[in-house]
Amino acid sequence: MDLICIGIALVDSIIKGFDPEPVSASGYRAESGSLNVGGEAVNEAMAAAKLGLTVGILCSLGEDAAGKMIIDALRCSGVDVGRIVRSESHQTPVTTMFVNEDGTRKSITNSAHRYNFHPERYAGRFADARAVMLGSLFRAPFDDAEIVYSVLRCAKDAGQIVFADTKLPNFRVLSLDDLRTSLPLVDYITPNEDEARYYSGKEQPEEMADVFLDYGVRNVIIKLGSRGCFFKNAEESIFLPPCDIQAVDATGAGDNFAAGFASEILRGASCVDALRFANACGAICTTAVGAATALKSREQVLRFLERQS
Repeated sequence: MDLICIGIALVDSIIKGFDPEPVSASGYRAESGSLNVGGEAVNEAMAAAKLGLTVGILCSLGEDAAGKMIIDALRCSGVDVGRIVRSESHQTPVTTMFVNEDGTRKSITNSAHRYNFHPERYAGRFADARAVMLGSLFRAPFDDAEIVYSVLRCAKDAGQIVFADTKLPNFRVLSLDDLRTSLPLVDYITPNEDEARYYSGKEQPEEMADVFLDYGVRNVIIKLGSRGCFFKNAEESIFLPPCDIQAVDATGAGDNFAAGFASEILRGASCVDALRFANACGAICTTAVGAATALKSREQVLRFLERQS
């Protein structure tokens, strides 16, 4: 395997164009409603597989219809599903997402998102790849400092490159201090601007990046949404403007960005070329509803980049 993605798998119930004015005592209308597989690990794995990597996923799914839906979608995208842990003790998480006209969104989670999954107990299922991607730090199962360290230690002992996306906390709250021993094991971290601000306490991207670097992370990429992205390590800083695109739904754009970046780094690309490619993957994702709808292939991304230039 080139890449193993580890983290949450779920189903997104996406409601677009919600009208808050009721049409009856208990009824509301929306422009559209759809069911889409999601969760950071799923989004990243599907995107990376479409981009041509050999990809597996380590996650936990319930023995229910939502779990079957996720496995079917992963298989259709070319992701190896043999490492998935199935459980009868919890349901597969389902998230309700409200998408605004400009593509921004709000989500509703529930207790099913807080299941007790221990990926460190399955080191044999992820230690045989060139790289691992944690999607995402600060969310289950990576909202437990001991789990984070155990997984990262196993990965580094196996000589793997570690990519880590991040999310804002929803149940258990960790700080950078809580992960002080784990962060030096991360090769690339990819928070968005809100997440970087929350964890660093800083306002400017360069200052945010410096905080992560001071904690030992080797390379920091801050996703700036409609303003592009910012990269920094001990040797260089890079700012890239956004792609010119009309956004429809930003769901999963950051996950597609992370997968695109990992895809090119594993192909031996420079950081700046990998960032350009990642920018394009995130932009393409926003052109359709759902995290795994718009991105089709690496060739599609390369054609998109040619048109942008």
